[in-house]
Amino acid sequence: MRFANRSRGPARRARLAGATAVAMLVSLGLAACGDDSEPASKEAPSELDDLTDDPVTLNFIWFEWPPAQALEDFANAEYTKERPNVTIKVDTVPNANWHDAMFTQFAARQTDFDIAVLDSQHIGEAVTNDNILDITEFVEENIDTDAYDPYLLAAYGQYPQAETGQRDEDASLYGLPLLGDTWTMIYRKDLIGEEPPKTWDEMIAAAKTCQDENPGVSGLAFHQSNGSDAAAVTYNTVNGVYGGNLWESKDRKIEGVINDEAGHKAMDVLVNQMKPLTAKGSGNWFIDEVNAAVAQGKACIAFQWIAASGGLLDPAQSTLGKTREEILDKLGFATLPSQDADVVPLGGMGMHVSAYTSEAEQLEALNFMRWFQQPEVQKKWAAAGGVPSRTDALQSPEFLDAAPFNVVYAESVPRLRDMWNVPEYARLIDIENTNVNAALNGAKDPREALDEIARQQQSVLESSGGLD
Repeated sequence: MRFANRSRGPARRARLAGATAVAMLVSLGLAACGDDSEPASKEAPSELDDLTDDPVTLNFIWFEWPPAQALEDFANAEYTKERPNVTIKVDTVPNANWHDAMFTQFAARQTDFDIAVLDSQHIGEAVTNDNILDITEFVEENIDTDAYDPYLLAAYGQYPQAETGQRDEDASLYGLPLLGDTWTMIYRKDLIGEEPPKTWDEMIAAAKTCQDENPGVSGLAFHQSNGSDAAAVTYNTVNGVYGGNLWESKDRKIEGVINDEAGHKAMDVLVNQMKPLTAKGSGNWFIDEVNAAVAQGKACIAFQWIAASGGLLDPAQSTLGKTREEILDKLGFATLPSQDADVVPLGGMGMHVSAYTSEAEQLEALNFMRWFQQPEVQKKWAAAGGVPSRTDALQSPEFLDAAPFNVVYAESVPRLRDMWNVPEYARLIDIENTNVNAALNGAKDPREALDEIARQQQSVLESSGGLD
């Protein structure tokens, strides 16, 4: 199964592609001329008294996956009850192009989107370049921050983060949660039993036994691609489970941390124990390919983002059953096993207002964010297939009963661990993706690959200076 690309039609696609191309040219021109002009305002208003009654189109930019369509459908059905003059458009790009599609336009200081859906690690780059509004005062006036797990508010909006994911009441906020996410372990109940493995070592052993006993079915399916953050998130997850750390944030130290004994143990487990249990040709798998393996009954155990798992319950996309109930007789969803530590990867994204859109669109974007964070709206978003971040919505029947993996997310929130929330994120993730993917595909010795990651990432941090 592959996620269907949602077409906007040739004109819509052309507009986005054209805007990106223009932005690239403008960006180069600005760099050459040394233009240091700034947007008119970086701080969001705390009051929203001047919303227009004229027709408004509120444009988001995200990547191509089911939650993007779900957001557009949900917002146009629900937000328009409050603001009938507003139309919501969610423009999408391939995941691998997501960062560049936003930041090329940011560099040109002209965006065709009003709300950027940023990965948690993109915030530092956007803030240090004055690309998004500071919404701290707006949040203080309009949002009940006590209704959220502090980690989620920090991850999806705070900068700087002296300690990744730790909420600092004195730090500024630049976004609010849109979609929470983490990995779920998907396992074949009919092949390995009703009870999921409790430790990572048990999981690997169960996957090997299942593969040995079921020809044509691989023991594991997981993300290995060099695109986006796929291979890096996989390694970082295994690193955390085996007690490793990605860096020492206070000293900005990576070399000697990610590649310490625990880090090398994790790389060894990933490459020499987990990789042999995957299907031939899986070295560049990401979301779609893992879902296809599960839906076609070709994996005993898989790891997938919860927000990308909904199609697995659709009989039209699965060979495991003709009804949702039949599929669930074979598929189980569980939190990730622990081992030496009890952590899971933070996924999900926040909403951030472009500093370069018009005042009317900025006000509308802020009003949308205020509306979206209301408890009843968050529960409706959960029922529509979203993953909310408010604690009351996470604990509501609307969320917990909507899908079997929603309970997994609610139980995983206390275990979340994010990557580096620094402006250099894009460069750091590219280094890690490339080397982990090479190790998984046999192009690099796993120990050498990890040492190379540490060396290159440390060089990036040292060449860019300290946190601002």
